[in-house]
Amino acid sequence: MKRAGFALALLAAGFGAPQASAETEADVTISRFSGKPVPRFEALRHETVNGRKGPDEDYAVQWEYKRKGLPVLILKESGDWRYVRDPAGDQVWIKKTQLTGAKDAQALEAFVMKAGRASDSADVATISAGVLLSLGDCDATLCRVSADNYRGWAPRSALWGVSDTKG
Repeated sequence: MKRAGFALALLAAGFGAPQASAETEADVTISRFSGKPVPRFEALRHETVNGRKGPDEDYAVQWEYKRKGLPVLILKESGDWRYVRDPAGDQVWIKKTQLTGAKDAQALEAFVMKAGRASDSADVATISAGVLLSLGDCDATLCRVSADNYRGWAPRSALWGVSDTKG
């Protein structure tokens, strides 16, 4: 959850929802700062993380994120700073120490987690929009996910935090 604005409320209502995946593989470059691909998903490392208007602590805080594990899409890098897009579509600068490479995802919409990949697999749980999930392997249409004590399969299109280049 962010402190400013009502962007997440609009996202939950289905307005302005960003695409669930990163840009295509052709759009991926390797950053000279981290040596990692950009764009890529990472997650907020701490319960409170500041998103700033520019890549330095002298810039004003634009958003105060209050959600450890929230996936963000890294769009570009500058030294120790990452320019990211959050699930609501807002873009801010976050210091690299505030991010983790953990594979987390956020449900963009409600869905039923299934026990297996087949559409007739048993229902495991109903996942509401906005729920954070641990992300496992993905195929073209499904991802293995877990939340609390529930483990199963989710539609890839219903998740924010899944890149086109993840397997």
